[in-house]
Amino acid sequence: MTTELTREEAAVQWWRTSIIDIVPGRIRVRGYPIEELIGRIAFPDMIWLMLRGELPTAAQGRLLEAALVASVDHGPQAPGIAIARMSITCGVGINNAMASGINALGDVHGGAGQQAMELYGAIAARQAEGAGLAEAAAAEIGERLAKRASIPGFGHRFHPVDPRAGRLLELVDAACAEGAVSGRFAAIGRAVEDALAAAKKKRLPMNIDGVTAVVFLELGFPPALGRGLFVLSRSVGILAHAWEQSCQGGRIKGPMPPSIPYTYDGPALRHLEEESGQ
Repeated sequence: MTTELTREEAAVQWWRTSIIDIVPGRIRVRGYPIEELIGRIAFPDMIWLMLRGELPTAAQGRLLEAALVASVDHGPQAPGIAIARMSITCGVGINNAMASGINALGDVHGGAGQQAMELYGAIAARQAEGAGLAEAAAAEIGERLAKRASIPGFGHRFHPVDPRAGRLLELVDAACAEGAVSGRFAAIGRAVEDALAAAKKKRLPMNIDGVTAVVFLELGFPPALGRGLFVLSRSVGILAHAWEQSCQGGRIKGPMPPSIPYTYDGPALRHLEEESGQ
């Protein structure tokens, strides 16, 4: 027999969450009283708890924190940072400037980490079907290159060798030695680098997106959350640059100083009267 809900019962059941329990005088996050968490766990541990439902081990928390630290900023030439700085000079609030910068983090600028996670997952699936690591990586990379698809997570337009990648891989290896992670995706990432080098006849080292993809997969995060974690990290840099620009001042700063012109490639000078025959 179906019992019809009252309007109040229907309203109470409209949203369901296992994340937080709040009533007057009580806040519990995944069952933990907030006052027991404050001052006792680190912010990356709180992120893990919110997303995963349980607290990480100390080794897991350290590795997540390292990845978040590594991705915080890449200078005012990074579009998300530049947009936040320009927005501040237009008179908007710091939250609006942050939102403007964050909204630029899409598939092209900000999405490579998630895409690298998906790439590694595809190679792992080939391994599950019986292919060896080197074989699986070479086959996946070969197919993608044949389609002229980009290989996310390798090479960098600015750094010949990304200084963040080696350090994070060291930390993954250390966590693997502790038994905190399996090392499976670190091996896949390295195999992709080797497969790319063989196919292109030059080495394209793993970049920050490729190595954070390793970290997040080793820690058990799905690709979509990998992008979300990158956005959380880069938001810190966006905030810092927006605040710095607000302190420096400046009004309506565009992407270039007014003294540097842009390239105009439209029609030469023409007049309406001449075109109308008058």
